[in-house]
Amino acid sequence: MLLEIPDVPKTLNYRGTLPDGRMKLLAVVGSRKYTTYGKQVVEHLISGLSGYDIGIVSGLALGIDSLAHEAALRHKMYTLAIPGSGLSAEVIYPASHKPLARKILDEGGGLLSEFDPNFRATMWSFAQRNRIMAGIAHATLIVEATERSGTLITARLATEYNRDLLVVPGNIFSLNSSGSHQFLKLGATPVTHAHDILHALQIDPEKRPHESRTPARALSEDESAVIALLREPTHKDDLIRGLKRDARFANALLMEMEIKGLIASEQDQYRAII
Repeated sequence: MLLEIPDVPKTLNYRGTLPDGRMKLLAVVGSRKYTTYGKQVVEHLISGLSGYDIGIVSGLALGIDSLAHEAALRHKMYTLAIPGSGLSAEVIYPASHKPLARKILDEGGGLLSEFDPNFRATMWSFAQRNRIMAGIAHATLIVEATERSGTLITARLATEYNRDLLVVPGNIFSLNSSGSHQFLKLGATPVTHAHDILHALQIDPEKRPHESRTPARALSEDESAVIALLREPTHKDDLIRGLKRDARFANALLMEMEIKGLIASEQDQYRAII
């Protein structure tokens, strides 16, 4: 499908597994500073796509992108990350998502980039990367976006490439919805249920080819305590105080849980993934 876009990438590098040619790809993009509503929407919609031959594409970025990758992994779906950097471990951007990139590879997903393996992300590389996300996917879903969000670049490109543009309606009083609503006014397809996405991808909801197989994972008592405290994103200091454990032990526990893919951190704000 990338051969259909005007500015075809001259080269592509990848790690892991490329998507099956029969698989429908959905690009999921949105605000870096997501709301609780945005997080709930990502989980709700992607869980509803589990079991179908659908792969989730996103940019490995902070916010909605990482939530989309994590939800896909949690529901045993294929996911493809297209960062704004090269793919060597030293330059993966953002650095805080190196554990997520590793988890994507470990669970059968892939990383894709047109940049040299050691290329470090720049301001312009994200906009250039966005055309690959829009071009490789059959449809693009916007979850949350402000009026000047980079997400809107991907949305605009999706329409230029004659791809379906899907938009989740948001709170009319929220700045995180202002950009999304612009495209709804211009005729984008509103999405309130996973079936709306299946319809756009021309998939019969009654023909689920396989059931999701999400094995339950037993958490230790300490891990359960962390998850219980992360009902909302929580600052590291508040989280450690809430655990009521030695700071050295708590730091080691949080690092181990992040490596396992149970939690994620962004600028000392922790959130639960499972």
